Amino acid sequence: MHPPEPRLEAGEFIEVSRVDRWAVCLRLQELGIVCECSSEQPLWAEINTVAASVQLWSVVRQLTSSRQELVQGLERCWQISK
Repeated sequence: MHPPEPRLEAGEFIEVSRVDRWAVCLRLQELGIVCECSSEQPLWAEINTVAASVQLWSVVRQLTSSRQELVQGLERCWQISK
């Protein structure tokens, strides 16, 4: 059994393009992360655990990286696991 993650009281404004911020907000909500995305305002997300921070990073990376960058990342993971 793993010890519970420490919780932080923090909210973050995330700078992503207008095109991507709605998709980021929707995906974070699907992951159970509280967030808001209003028109003409930056995306805000409640990031209060390490897991939520990694999920935010992953979602933003998935939506903003090129296909080639994502492929290279997967290839590095596969090399590390060998």
